[in-house]
Amino acid sequence: MERILSYPEAIREATEQEMLRDSSVVIFGQGVDDPKRILGTTKGLLERFGSERVFDTPLSEDGITGVAIGAALAGLRPINTHIRMDFMLLAMNQIINMAAKMRYMFGGVYRVPIVIRALIGKSWGQGAQHSQSIYPLFMNIPGLKIFVPSTPYDAKGCMITSIRDDNPVIFIEHRLLYYQKGYVPEKSYSVPFGKARILDKGKDVTLVGISQMVIECLRAKKYLQEVNIDAEVIDMVSLSPLDIDTVKNSVMKTEKLIIVDNAWTVCGAGSEIITRLIEMDVKMQVRRMGFAFVPCPTAPALEQHFYPDAKKIAMNAFNMLNPNKKEWQPNLELSIEEIEFKGPF
Repeated sequence: MERILSYPEAIREATEQEMLRDSSVVIFGQGVDDPKRILGTTKGLLERFGSERVFDTPLSEDGITGVAIGAALAGLRPINTHIRMDFMLLAMNQIINMAAKMRYMFGGVYRVPIVIRALIGKSWGQGAQHSQSIYPLFMNIPGLKIFVPSTPYDAKGCMITSIRDDNPVIFIEHRLLYYQKGYVPEKSYSVPFGKARILDKGKDVTLVGISQMVIECLRAKKYLQEVNIDAEVIDMVSLSPLDIDTVKNSVMKTEKLIIVDNAWTVCGAGSEIITRLIEMDVKMQVRRMGFAFVPCPTAPALEQHFYPDAKKIAMNAFNMLNPNKKEWQPNLELSIEEIEFKGPF
């Protein structure tokens, strides 16, 4: 019988298993010991491992990131949580000039094995300073690794890989993914960096999603079945390193690509993927989707225009394949349960 966990349960289990396996693993940040325990992702850890290994921190992102780096240099494996990715902007010097460069500058003598958990997503209308997805900024920095798992299976496996890696890892979690449930083995396992997943095969168009936009792509595939379009859905999982070969092989088959970024499209992950495919002389039609190029709005009515969604993706794909037909709009309404990727792989 398949074992089903939610996305936050998978992260919590990975953290607990690694803390049991390795006493050098510690976790700290805003909210790790509050009543909700970061929506359940740190539930029970304080009680099991004590306040020396699980503790809350002040509102001082720059200083706390420095503590994490220092702890890593001293032999610990810190997990530093940021309940909103926006707050990482306050620690950019520590992350980019210290954590990312330390191992290179000292010829591999020192290592900085830190995991920075960063939450993204609109949630309940959090507006311009609390809803941003700035992972493209970090893709530009050598020395950082970036995971964006969308399924509970990958959430657990990617977290275990991140904790064990000797380099700084940015682990990105979308709030809306916390409602996902799927197959997660109880035993410890790892998911490799630099390997995308084909979540659903197809022959007509390739849909590449980043983070929660993978779920929207899966939903879009269902919509497209109304008009006999068979979409292939790819979850990038890892943004740095990037798996371009899986995307290339799919696009060489479909010759049509839509990349749905969970951020602004200018200089985004989608832009990098498309550029690499062009450099490889891949024949394709291509479109990018992502945030409207304005600050994140707060009002729900404006959010409808700001964020991509499954219907917009499906309509874009239909127009790409049927440029001479009148505009089409999906009629179905799909629940979360209908598009959850249960696995196993």
